[in-house]
Amino acid sequence: MSGVPARVSLVPAALATLVKAASATSHNQSLLKRLPSSPHTRNRSLYTSSATMSRPKVLVSRSDIPQTTLDFLNEKCEVDIWNEAFPIPRDELLKRISGKDALFCLLTETIDKAVLDAAGPTLKVIGTMSVGHDHLNLEEIKRRGIKVGYTPGVLTDATAELTVALLLATSRRLFEAHAELLNGGWGKCAWSPLWMTGWGLAGSTVGIFGLGRIGQGVLRRLQGFGVKRFIYSGRSPRKEGEEMGAEYVSFDVLLRDSDFITVTCALNDETHEIFDDAAFTKMKSSAIIVNTSRGGVINQDALIKALKTNKIRAAGLDVMVPEPLPPDHELTTLPNCTLIPHIGSAETTTREAMANLTASNIIAGLEGRPMPACLC
Repeated sequence: MSGVPARVSLVPAALATLVKAASATSHNQSLLKRLPSSPHTRNRSLYTSSATMSRPKVLVSRSDIPQTTLDFLNEKCEVDIWNEAFPIPRDELLKRISGKDALFCLLTETIDKAVLDAAGPTLKVIGTMSVGHDHLNLEEIKRRGIKVGYTPGVLTDATAELTVALLLATSRRLFEAHAELLNGGWGKCAWSPLWMTGWGLAGSTVGIFGLGRIGQGVLRRLQGFGVKRFIYSGRSPRKEGEEMGAEYVSFDVLLRDSDFITVTCALNDETHEIFDDAAFTKMKSSAIIVNTSRGGVINQDALIKALKTNKIRAAGLDVMVPEPLPPDHELTTLPNCTLIPHIGSAETTTREAMANLTASNIIAGLEGRPMPACLC
């Protein structure tokens, strides 16, 4: 932006000339310090300082970010945008991160030592438009003193709603039924009493693995479905669970007693592939599992075997490995596996809020202020 802001017009012309001259040499800079400390002087001094400083450089890893977010970043920073509506390729990321002060990224970018080395010492802030952070090498990031912001809270409702929707779609076989409508199966069923029957929540035991914000949101939404018992498992009991009438149990008891299991935990060393062959063997053969956390929490080979051999009844997945899942992956061939493409937070106002929070984290970090949502 060129020219002097409107507020500077309040400064008398002689004082404006003096300020300009005072900025020219170190001798005159000391003169500037002796100017009367009036509000107009302070404003002008701040303006002169900010105007002479170069703006921080930010790399945005894709272009399909809400325009209001990009406008906000452009007001404060020099923004370099990967101008495609798909993830920035690895080689482009390594090339364009060099010399940047901040990075606006998503789950699709793996920020590891190679990226941090390519960025160099200028990188001060990373803002990830996500709650999950398994794509970030936090140990290496912390070692370099880089601040990281993320987006907890703003996607809780959207993901909890989606989890319940996926649970219902899986238990009531909605995708299977829709396919029967299209392939002529409906016309052949002759209104069989047992055709396309599913399994209801009323009178059931629902187990929640990970009773954080999203797990609590799922529990609240399921309370109106006549569920007989809520149980949950995780690192430790939570007062919120007790307040909502849920019982804390061990992981083995969660597996043994649940008719439905919703997975809403974080992915870490403890939870990685915790749902394996042994876990599925402990579950009821009538059990249904729904995962909206991270694909890596479930060992997919073990899940495929459990679904094909009826160790469990069905699964609903919003997350999987890899992502995107190839259309010809074996999971897509199983009628008792309901798949959707990682859309847990895909609600318009939620995604806008996530983008804006990411930008706010970046700006706060660059300006040395506390981030609204700081991961480290």
